[in-house]
Amino acid sequence: MRPLNRLFAWVFTLAVFLSTTTWAAAPAIVEVVQAPAWLDRGGMTQPLAAGMALKSGDVLRTGPGARVYLMLAEGSRVKLGESARFSLHTRSLQPEKAFRGALDVLAGAFRFTTGKLKKALPRDVAIRVGTATIGIRGTDVWGKTDKDGDLVALLEGRIEITRAGQSTEMSQAMSYFDAPAGKGAEVKALDMETFAKLARQTDIISGDGAAGTRGKWRVVAGRADSEAGALSIYDQARDAGFAARIRPQAAEGGGWTYDVVLGGYASAADAERAAARLKAATELTPRVAK
Repeated sequence: MRPLNRLFAWVFTLAVFLSTTTWAAAPAIVEVVQAPAWLDRGGMTQPLAAGMALKSGDVLRTGPGARVYLMLAEGSRVKLGESARFSLHTRSLQPEKAFRGALDVLAGAFRFTTGKLKKALPRDVAIRVGTATIGIRGTDVWGKTDKDGDLVALLEGRIEITRAGQSTEMSQAMSYFDAPAGKGAEVKALDMETFAKLARQTDIISGDGAAGTRGKWRVVAGRADSEAGALSIYDQARDAGFAARIRPQAAEGGGWTYDVVLGGYASAADAERAAARLKAATELTPRVAK
């Protein structure tokens, strides 16, 4: 990354940090990230990291093998699978009290689950999945869009799906709306075996290599004895979709060394998995530390 582009990246990082400190509640917060994943905002791209506050219009992208969990201000969780592209749009001034907005799933798989303790909150959420638009009424729904078409599975609650000018209401739990590309849609029963396969496309389990905000394990992407060397490691990691940070420390005999680290892993297994992904995506040789 060129120095000027790096400067823009630092400014963007500061803007993201400041967005988490404003008095108004953010429409959504990033809970967990299984990298690689990116945030596109205002023409700039930044690796996605747990704890980031999202704004209306943000676009999130995930890479191969990635997963992301988001918590909406009104209490619903959104899970994104690999190779997903997602954007959030809302004009709610107090989204934690009354949320109105649209979630666009432009590619990949997602799951939307309303918090059980907050189902009574006023909300008007539309989820656009490929060619279908879903009206949400406090529910648990899974969906995916790709070149083969659109699929929306109702796990609990009630939804209304609009596609090609036709509306379909669904209130039967464990059913799904199957809309192959270029063909008519059908509502079918969803068996538990199929559901388990769908859920795994968006779920994160222990050892998958996801990072949150409290994990004590970390991945050291590399160490350098100069700022230029540290920035080279930093750029490689972040360009690959991993939210790295530079940690300077005093060296024996004077001077400084610089560790480039990824943090927030709950276990050594998670850190090892993340290190393997980072190594495969870059020329770095990361190691795990606590």
